Amino acid sequence: MTAKYATDQLHVVFEYEELGSTELPSKLQLLAASNDLPVMFSYPSGKPLLQFIESGAVLDLSELFDELGIRNKLLPSAVELLTALVDGKGLYALPLEMNIEGFWYNKKLFAELNIPEPTTWSDMTKAADRFVEAGIQPFALAGKEKWPITRLINAYLIRKIGPDAMQRVDQGQLKLTSPEFVEAAEEIKGMSFKGYFGLEASKVDFRQATDLFLNGKAAMFYSGSWSLRDFDNEERNTIGADQIGFFSIPLVQGGQGKQSEYPVNAGLTASFSKEAYNEQVGQWIKFVFENYGDYASGKGMITGFRVTEAGDATPLNRMIQQKLDSVTKGALWFEALFTTNEQRTAWDNAQLLIAGPEYSAVQYMSDLQAIIDEQSE
Repeated sequence: MTAKYATDQLHVVFEYEELGSTELPSKLQLLAASNDLPVMFSYPSGKPLLQFIESGAVLDLSELFDELGIRNKLLPSAVELLTALVDGKGLYALPLEMNIEGFWYNKKLFAELNIPEPTTWSDMTKAADRFVEAGIQPFALAGKEKWPITRLINAYLIRKIGPDAMQRVDQGQLKLTSPEFVEAAEEIKGMSFKGYFGLEASKVDFRQATDLFLNGKAAMFYSGSWSLRDFDNEERNTIGADQIGFFSIPLVQGGQGKQSEYPVNAGLTASFSKEAYNEQVGQWIKFVFENYGDYASGKGMITGFRVTEAGDATPLNRMIQQKLDSVTKGALWFEALFTTNEQRTAWDNAQLLIAGPEYSAVQYMSDLQAIIDEQSE
């Protein structure tokens, strides 16, 4: 969309800088400290963004979109989600995606071993055991990115405790040292030691994990609807889109969660610098985001923007849209309500958790709870 805009606005020059998701927070904090934030940037849309909001560094996008006459392009559900993540202070991040999460699986590999789609966590781990026996890696995991590890911990948690698990932690009703949280971390650690994630999962990045799954080298892949564009890419997907299935996080024995409850997120959102904003920036924002929903839909993406002229959706895209429409309650991801320091601790220590026996599940949750207690003092 920006490239299209630039063809008519030859005097406008765009520059880009790409960083890994784990590098973004520290880089942007440095830029904010020197009052040098870029015009648009990606940043965690929960508590980490609050410090930029409270310092007046970022634009209120509800007000801006009203001024630009494009407020109706945003879906209310996406606005509600992103507003809730920053304690109701307003909309300061744009929902470039609107995702649900769950387990993708290779239908062919499941059929070859006569394994049905898992509905319980026990079913899923039994299936994983059978794949290990057959010499097939059960799960693709992008451990190098760190957050996919905590996504699995969270998946177990919301089936054990319920979709509001992390809100209750944020409100001080639950401690991460509670038995259920330790059990969740222990479960993921155990999955690693059974070989479910392959060798040295902490060195695998997200693209490599995706390719493991799309090349038929891994039977399952925990991810979200953001992966649809990779699955619909025929050059990358060698197993074929028709061989990919999706199941909700399985039920945990004695747990409170339901399969109609999904983790939801707005993907890697976009925020805007108040200092860098001017009329020219506003013209660009209006051009891009007035049509963003339609353009992204044509690319197979599900976003937080209204679609008025949907392109031809793929079968996988339609299936996920139906799943999204059937969600009875959304759950936040593990770090959604964490500060930047808490988030970094959760990510870094998650790699230690799955790497060796020295770092226990009890220690993981205790260290993280200590940081939370320290931040709240």
